[in-house]
Formats: sequence, structure tokens, C-alpha cells
Amino acid sequence: MFRSLSVLVIGLVLGWGLCPDLALAQAKPPDALEVATSALVSADTTFMLLSSALVLLMTPGLAFFYGGFVRSLNILNTLMMSFVMMVLVGVTWILWGYSLSFAPGNPFIGGLEWAFLNGVGLETTDYLKGTEPEAVVSYAATIPHQAFMIYQCMFAIITPALISGALVERFKFKAYFLFVLLWSAVVYYPMAHMVWGKGGFLGLYGGLGALDFAGGTVVHITSGFSALVAALLLKKRISYPDRLTPPHNVPFILLGAGLLWFGWFGFNAGSALASGSLATAAFVATNSGAAAAGLMWIVLEWVLTGKPTAVGLATGAVAGLVGITPAAGFVTPVSAILIGAITATCCFYAIRIKNKLGIDDALDTFPVHGVGGTVGAILTGFFATKTVNAAGADGLFYGDASQVWKQILGVVIAYVVAGIGTFVLIKIVQAVVGLRVSPEVETVGLDPTEHQEIGYGDQGVPESMTSISH
Repeated sequence: MFRSLSVLVIGLVLGWGLCPDLALAQAKPPDALEVATSALVSADTTFMLLSSALVLLMTPGLAFFYGGFVRSLNILNTLMMSFVMMVLVGVTWILWGYSLSFAPGNPFIGGLEWAFLNGVGLETTDYLKGTEPEAVVSYAATIPHQAFMIYQCMFAIITPALISGALVERFKFKAYFLFVLLWSAVVYYPMAHMVWGKGGFLGLYGGLGALDFAGGTVVHITSGFSALVAALLLKKRISYPDRLTPPHNVPFILLGAGLLWFGWFGFNAGSALASGSLATAAFVATNSGAAAAGLMWIVLEWVLTGKPTAVGLATGAVAGLVGITPAAGFVTPVSAILIGAITATCCFYAIRIKNKLGIDDALDTFPVHGVGGTVGAILTGFFATKTVNAAGADGLFYGDASQVWKQILGVVIAYVVAGIGTFVLIKIVQAVVGLRVSPEVETVGLDPTEHQEIGYGDQGVPESMTSISH
């Protein structure tokens, strides 16, 4: 026993003497810069993963927001049109969507360098060496490349889901599935690259300098105008406008709006791509814009109709969230209030104009998202200031009128890409699988006919209804 302990002690002493550098390296405390860098990476990565989860939550929130408006025998179909994006885009984004949106390419579309996430790893910028790994063109220095990728995936999921609001209660599910698969590639990926991709035609990474902090053009204008074009081509529901039923579940609408508001903090604040002052500014602006818009909406209802409504409050808040999205990381809280109030007013009257024109955009996708995104994007050119975001620009009210024209150019290009792309794709889908369910299916409801399910067990739908021909 004593001999064994002696040998062990002698071995440790000799090992220490023979490997002094190793011993000192093990005993040396970590460098202060290494500690600070590690802490920064951990904090920012945690923030971005939480923001990603919040943005994903917005899609179920949208499903309930839309679902509350439709007839009860269309509730599952409406929910499915949002939920299916989580699985469809969740796969295609990994395979090719992220690469076409953000990989090095030309000014209008990314390349396939990052297809199947080739070269998209867990690396972050090496602060200690002051260089980036050659295989990574980093968009965010303090988070892993895959963290940025999955955050952007959540945007790609909810954007085509927004279009469904114009098409509910009459669109074949297989036609919708094919349409959104193609639409993501033809409309969303190019717009994301042009605005947010390095070397993109419109954005701050070597482009014309149009400001879109979190998706006014990329998300809301493209989905909103695409919804309008698709609704016009799809034509009206057989019940529109004389036999429309009121929303079947207003609590669902409020629940959905609440989840959207909650998730929107990840949508906007997360677009800072790091925790800190810019994320804080975007967070405050988001809440301010939404609150001002919701307040303005119910005031308008109060004045014009005498009664503020729950549906109006929910719609107004969502409109404000849409309007503040492009501006969130560039404007002060007071400017955010003004943007929210102006956006709500424009969206409120846009819905009235749409109704007078007899356009069956079923859930007002274009008046809220298309108009709201347009107003917010243009107002960003008025209210943006470098005092909030030094990497941004000053708008008209801070001395640079040219920013307004850059914003208008971004809006126009978004309309052109979305409009032409949607028109062509709808025609293709119509030729391949058809667009609309039959009048019998539309009358019965799409839940028992498209999915062989019903949302509420006491509805008593006869089994024979599930076999009605499309």
C-alpha cells in the first residue's frame, strides 16, 4: 500500500516537471476577453433561440385568429392551412430555402452553396482572431450560423400562411399545398435575398439601402398582395356577400391576436440578432405601435358605429404590429405610436373600400397585411433615425428625404414580384389540380369533405357528407 502511494506521488511530480507547460496551461485562469466573448455568445444565442420559438408560436396564433372568423365546419381546414406550413417549410427551408434566400448569389436570389445546410454549422465569428471561418459568411457575429438559419425559418413558415386568410372556405387543400410550395420559391426566397441577403438588390448589405427591419416588404406586402391576386383569380364564395355568417368563435380571434402580439416580440426584437439596446428599442416600438393601433381602431368604431368591438380591437392590434414591423429597429417609441395610429386608420378604411368593391378577400388579408405593410414601409422612410440604429439611416424628418424614395422603390418591387409570381402560380396550379372545391363541398364545409374530420363533436355531420365529390 505504502509502496503504491509512493509510486503515484513520484509519478505525479515527474509528470509535472516534464510537462510544465501543460500544467501551467491547466492552472491558468481563462483570459478576460475569452470569458466576455463566451458570455456574449451564450447570451445572444439564448436570446435568438427564444426569439425563434416566439416567431414559431405566431403561426398557431395566426391559425386561431383566422379560424375564429370562419364557419364552424371550416375551422379545421383553416387551422390546417397555417399548421401545415410548420412541416412543409420546416423541411424545404433546410433542403434549399435557406440557401436560396441567404447564400451568396446574385443581387436577386441566393445560390445553392448552402443547400442541405452544407457549410451551415455551429460556428460563430472568432472575436479573438478578428476573422470569420472561411466556410461561413456570417450574418450575426455572436450566434451560431444554424441559430440564424432557424430563426429565419420561422419567418418563412408564417409568411405563406398569411395568404390563406384570403382563400379560406373554398380553396382545395391540395391546391393550397402546391401553391404555397411554389410560392415560397418564386416570391419569398427572392424577396428575402433582395432585402436581407448580402449583396441583395434592395437591402443594407450592399444594396440600395431600403429599410425593412423585420419584414414589412418581405413578409407582409408579399403575402398581402399575393392574397389579393389569388382571391381575385379564385373568385367569390357562393355565400358572398349576401349569405355570410358572423365569426363562429370570437374568443378564438382574441386568443389568436394575443398569441400573435406575444410572438411578435420575437419577430421584431429578435431581428436585432443580438440581445442589447437595439433589441430593446425594437421591443418597445413593437408594443407601442400595436397599442396605438388597437386604440385607434376602437376609437374609430366608437365614433363611426357607436360600439367598439372585440374583433375590431384584435384586428387593429394586428394591423399595428404589421405597420411597425419594417420600422421597429429604426424609430423612437413616439414615432412608433404615430406609425401604429396611422397604419390602423389606413387599414380600417381599406377594409371598407374592399367591401364596397365586392372583393372576397375573406379575412381581410390585403387590407391588413398588404396595406399595413405598405404604410409601415413608407413611414419608415419618414421616421427612421440613426440615433436608434446607427447601421440604419435617417428618414425625412431627420434630414434625408431620399430614404422615402428608397422605401417606395422597395414597396413597388415587392408588389411586382408578388403580383406576377402569384398570377403565374395560380394559373399553373389551376391547370394541374384545379383551385376550388365543388359548390356542394363549399356548402357542406371543408372539414368533413377535405379532411374527414369535424372540429366540434356535437355538430352531427352525416357520414355520407364525407364522400361528396370535389
